[in-house]
Amino acid sequence: MSGHLRIVIAEDAAIMRDGLTQTLARRGHDVVAAVADAAALLGAIAEHRPDVAIIDVRMPPTHTDEGLRAARVIRSEHPGVGVLVFSQYIEARSAAELLAGSPAGVGYLLKDRVADVSDFIEAVSRVAHGGTVLDPEVVRQMLRASRNADALAALTGREREVLALVAEGRSNTAIAEALVITGGVVEKHIASIFAKLGLPPSDSDNRRVIAAIRYLES
Repeated sequence: MSGHLRIVIAEDAAIMRDGLTQTLARRGHDVVAAVADAAALLGAIAEHRPDVAIIDVRMPPTHTDEGLRAARVIRSEHPGVGVLVFSQYIEARSAAELLAGSPAGVGYLLKDRVADVSDFIEAVSRVAHGGTVLDPEVVRQMLRASRNADALAALTGREREVLALVAEGRSNTAIAEALVITGGVVEKHIASIFAKLGLPPSDSDNRRVIAAIRYLES
Protein backbone atom coordinates (compact mmCIF):
# COMPACT_ATOMS: atom_id res chain seq x y z
CA MET A 1 0.00 0.00 0.00
CA SER A 2 2.87 2.35 -0.56
CA GLY A 3 2.99 4.91 -3.34
CA HIS A 4 2.84 8.67 -3.54
CA LEU A 5 0.05 10.21 -1.47
CA ARG A 6 -1.33 13.73 -1.37
CA ILE A 7 -1.88 14.69 2.27
CA VAL A 8 -3.41 17.54 4.27
CA ILE A 9 -2.30 17.97 7.90
CA ALA A 10 -4.38 19.80 10.54
CA GLU A 11 -2.36 20.28 13.74
CA ASP A 12 -2.22 23.45 15.83
CA ALA A 13 1.16 22.67 17.44
CA ALA A 14 3.69 24.16 15.02
CA ILE A 15 6.56 21.80 15.87
CA MET A 16 4.36 18.71 15.53
CA ARG A 17 2.90 20.04 12.26
CA ASP A 18 6.37 20.69 10.83
CA GLY A 19 7.64 17.33 12.04
CA LEU A 20 4.79 15.44 10.40
CA THR A 21 5.30 17.36 7.17
CA GLN A 22 9.00 16.53 7.05
CA THR A 23 8.48 12.89 8.03
CA LEU A 24 5.91 12.35 5.28
CA ALA A 25 7.96 14.25 2.69
CA ARG A 26 11.00 12.08 3.43
CA ARG A 27 8.88 9.04 2.62
CA GLY A 28 7.99 10.49 -0.78
CA HIS A 29 4.56 11.88 0.01
CA ASP A 30 3.27 15.34 -0.89
CA VAL A 31 1.88 17.45 1.97
CA VAL A 32 -0.30 19.79 -0.07
CA ALA A 33 -1.40 21.83 2.98
CA ALA A 34 -0.49 22.01 6.68
CA VAL A 35 -2.96 24.09 8.69
CA ALA A 36 -3.65 24.95 12.34
CA ASP A 37 -7.45 25.01 12.67
CA ALA A 38 -10.60 23.28 11.49
CA ALA A 39 -11.80 26.08 9.19
CA ALA A 40 -8.49 26.08 7.31
CA LEU A 41 -8.65 22.28 7.18
CA LEU A 42 -12.04 22.24 5.48
CA GLY A 43 -10.87 24.89 3.03
CA ALA A 44 -7.74 22.88 2.20
CA ILE A 45 -9.77 19.70 1.66
CA ALA A 46 -12.13 21.48 -0.75
CA GLU A 47 -9.22 23.05 -2.62
CA HIS A 48 -6.81 20.11 -2.85
CA ARG A 49 -8.99 16.96 -2.58
CA PRO A 50 -6.13 14.99 -1.01
CA ASP A 51 -5.91 11.22 -0.59
CA VAL A 52 -5.91 11.54 3.18
CA ALA A 53 -6.12 14.13 5.96
CA ILE A 54 -4.23 13.77 9.26
CA ILE A 55 -6.22 15.61 11.91
CA ASP A 56 -5.66 16.48 15.58
CA VAL A 57 -8.75 16.39 17.83
CA ARG A 58 -8.32 19.64 19.76
CA MET A 59 -7.71 22.79 17.73
CA PRO A 60 -8.66 26.48 17.92
CA PRO A 61 -10.88 28.18 18.83
CA THR A 62 -12.24 26.05 21.71
CA HIS A 63 -9.67 23.21 21.85
CA THR A 64 -12.36 20.57 22.49
CA ASP A 65 -13.31 18.35 19.54
CA GLU A 66 -12.97 20.64 16.50
CA GLY A 67 -10.88 18.08 14.65
CA LEU A 68 -13.40 15.27 15.03
CA ARG A 69 -16.28 17.51 14.00
CA ALA A 70 -14.33 18.59 10.92
CA ALA A 71 -13.53 14.94 10.21
CA ARG A 72 -17.25 14.10 10.15
CA VAL A 73 -17.86 16.96 7.71
CA ILE A 74 -15.07 15.64 5.47
CA ARG A 75 -16.51 12.12 5.54
CA SER A 76 -19.91 13.51 4.58
CA GLU A 77 -18.89 16.02 1.91
CA HIS A 78 -15.71 14.37 0.57
CA PRO A 79 -16.16 10.61 1.13
CA GLY A 80 -13.19 9.80 -1.10
CA VAL A 81 -10.78 11.50 1.32
CA GLY A 82 -9.33 9.25 4.00
CA VAL A 83 -9.35 10.63 7.55
CA LEU A 84 -6.70 9.73 10.13
CA VAL A 85 -7.31 11.27 13.56
CA PHE A 86 -3.93 11.60 15.28
CA SER A 87 -4.21 12.90 18.81
CA GLN A 88 -3.21 12.43 22.42
CA TYR A 89 -6.88 12.52 23.39
CA ILE A 90 -9.65 9.94 22.99
CA GLU A 91 -13.14 11.34 22.43
CA ALA A 92 -14.95 8.01 22.47
CA ARG A 93 -18.46 9.09 21.52
CA SER A 94 -17.28 11.38 18.72
CA ALA A 95 -15.02 8.61 17.45
CA ALA A 96 -17.97 6.20 17.38
CA GLU A 97 -20.00 8.76 15.44
CA LEU A 98 -17.16 9.20 12.95
CA LEU A 99 -17.00 5.44 12.40
CA ALA A 100 -20.73 4.76 12.47
CA GLY A 101 -21.59 5.50 8.84
CA SER A 102 -18.71 3.57 7.32
CA PRO A 103 -15.28 2.99 8.85
CA ALA A 104 -13.67 2.53 5.42
CA GLY A 105 -10.92 5.12 5.09
CA VAL A 106 -10.98 6.12 8.77
CA GLY A 107 -8.27 5.82 11.41
CA TYR A 108 -7.74 6.95 15.00
CA LEU A 109 -4.23 6.73 16.46
CA LEU A 110 -2.82 8.06 19.72
CA LYS A 111 0.35 10.16 19.51
CA ASP A 112 1.81 8.70 22.69
CA ARG A 113 1.37 5.13 21.47
CA VAL A 114 2.92 5.35 17.99
CA ALA A 115 6.40 4.01 18.63
CA ASP A 116 7.56 3.38 15.08
CA VAL A 117 7.54 5.87 12.19
CA SER A 118 7.17 3.08 9.64
CA ASP A 119 4.01 1.86 11.40
CA PHE A 120 2.58 5.38 11.28
CA ILE A 121 3.36 5.77 7.56
CA GLU A 122 1.75 2.38 6.90
CA ALA A 123 -1.35 3.47 8.82
CA VAL A 124 -1.59 6.67 6.75
CA SER A 125 -1.37 4.58 3.59
CA ARG A 126 -3.96 2.07 4.76
CA VAL A 127 -6.46 4.82 5.55
CA ALA A 128 -5.75 6.56 2.22
CA HIS A 129 -6.54 3.29 0.43
CA GLY A 130 -9.85 2.73 2.22
CA GLY A 131 -8.64 0.68 5.18
CA THR A 132 -9.43 1.17 8.86
CA VAL A 133 -6.81 1.70 11.57
CA LEU A 134 -7.80 2.00 15.23
CA ASP A 135 -5.59 2.04 18.28
CA PRO A 136 -6.71 -0.74 20.65
CA GLU A 137 -7.15 1.78 23.46
CA VAL A 138 -9.56 3.81 21.30
CA VAL A 139 -11.56 0.64 20.66
CA ARG A 140 -11.64 -0.21 24.37
CA GLN A 141 -12.88 3.26 25.33
CA MET A 142 -15.53 3.21 22.59
CA LEU A 143 -16.75 -0.13 23.89
CA ARG A 144 -16.91 1.26 27.42
CA ALA A 145 -18.79 4.34 26.20
CA SER A 146 -21.34 2.25 24.32
CA ARG A 147 -24.89 2.62 25.52
CA ASN A 148 -25.59 -0.96 24.48
CA ALA A 149 -24.60 -2.46 27.82
CA ASP A 150 -26.80 -5.52 27.28
CA ALA A 151 -24.94 -6.51 24.13
CA LEU A 152 -21.60 -6.04 25.85
CA ALA A 153 -22.73 -7.98 28.89
CA ALA A 154 -23.63 -10.92 26.67
CA LEU A 155 -20.06 -11.24 25.39
CA THR A 156 -17.47 -13.39 27.14
CA GLY A 157 -14.08 -11.94 28.02
CA ARG A 158 -12.45 -13.75 25.11
CA GLU A 159 -15.17 -12.55 22.73
CA ARG A 160 -14.46 -8.97 23.81
CA GLU A 161 -10.77 -9.51 23.03
CA VAL A 162 -11.65 -10.88 19.59
CA LEU A 163 -14.09 -8.02 18.95
CA ALA A 164 -11.43 -5.41 19.79
CA LEU A 165 -9.07 -7.01 17.28
CA VAL A 166 -11.81 -7.23 14.63
CA ALA A 167 -12.51 -3.52 15.14
CA GLU A 168 -8.82 -2.80 14.55
CA GLY A 169 -9.22 -4.37 11.11
CA ARG A 170 -7.21 -7.51 11.94
CA SER A 171 -7.66 -10.65 9.83
CA ASN A 172 -8.70 -13.94 11.42
CA THR A 173 -5.13 -15.16 10.99
CA ALA A 174 -3.73 -12.10 12.78
CA ILE A 175 -6.29 -12.49 15.57
CA ALA A 176 -5.37 -16.16 15.97
CA GLU A 177 -1.69 -15.26 16.23
CA ALA A 178 -2.33 -12.44 18.72
CA LEU A 179 -4.43 -14.61 21.03
CA VAL A 180 -2.51 -17.86 20.41
CA ILE A 181 -5.58 -19.79 19.27
CA THR A 182 -6.52 -21.52 16.02
CA GLY A 183 -8.25 -19.89 13.08
CA GLY A 184 -11.23 -22.16 13.59
CA VAL A 185 -11.64 -20.97 17.16
CA VAL A 186 -11.48 -17.35 15.97
CA GLU A 187 -14.24 -18.05 13.44
CA LYS A 188 -16.43 -19.57 16.16
CA HIS A 189 -15.88 -16.56 18.41
CA ILE A 190 -16.71 -14.12 15.60
CA ALA A 191 -19.86 -16.05 14.67
CA SER A 192 -20.94 -15.96 18.33
CA ILE A 193 -20.20 -12.23 18.63
CA PHE A 194 -22.19 -11.36 15.51
CA ALA A 195 -25.08 -13.58 16.64
CA LYS A 196 -25.22 -11.91 20.06
CA LEU A 197 -25.12 -8.46 18.45
CA GLY A 198 -27.73 -9.42 15.88
CA LEU A 199 -25.36 -8.75 12.98
CA PRO A 200 -24.82 -10.81 9.82
CA PRO A 201 -21.32 -12.25 9.33
CA SER A 202 -19.38 -11.07 6.28
CA ASP A 203 -16.12 -11.89 4.53
CA SER A 204 -15.46 -8.22 3.79
CA ASP A 205 -12.93 -6.64 6.16
CA ASN A 206 -14.73 -3.29 6.16
CA ARG A 207 -18.08 -4.97 6.83
CA ARG A 208 -16.46 -6.83 9.72
CA VAL A 209 -15.44 -3.50 11.21
CA ILE A 210 -18.89 -2.02 10.59
CA ALA A 211 -20.37 -5.02 12.37
CA ALA A 212 -17.96 -4.61 15.25
CA ILE A 213 -18.88 -0.98 15.84
CA ARG A 214 -22.42 -0.60 14.53
CA TYR A 215 -23.84 -1.03 18.00
CA LEU A 216 -21.67 1.87 19.22
CA GLU A 217 -23.82 4.35 17.31
CA SER A 218 -25.30 7.04 19.50
